[in-house]
Amino acid sequence: MPISKQTIKLVKSTSPLLKERGEEVTTRMYQILFSKYPETEVLFRNANNQPTKLATAICAYAENIDKLENLSDAVEIMAQRHVNVEIQPKHYPMVADSLLTAMTEVLGADVITDEVLSAWGEAYNFLADVLKKREKELYDA
Repeated sequence: MPISKQTIKLVKSTSPLLKERGEEVTTRMYQILFSKYPETEVLFRNANNQPTKLATAICAYAENIDKLENLSDAVEIMAQRHVNVEIQPKHYPMVADSLLTAMTEVLGADVITDEVLSAWGEAYNFLADVLKKREKELYDA
């Protein structure tokens, strides 16, 4: 199912703020993730500069959500890395919960309204489905 036009508009509208404060969001996201879901910490033990990498990826996604073909190489690299560290479909909801919570905490409920939060949830789940499909292909190969 494609991403709705309203979601694209709302996600793109957060792009400038995420460019400015994305690393704060992702740093907080990992704090929440490891606190709430300690079993995920082992998946990131060899990840260097992970908050920076994720912030860059989130910004690129926000900026290109209406032209996802621009992200195909990055998505392939991400899927391969996920398979290398044994990321599983069950981990995606944990990250979604942590990321959306961190966005609200860091950027504020006045910016991350329920509507914006819902849009980011839709956008996240769309990308997660793409990654899970590709990762399954890689695991099966």
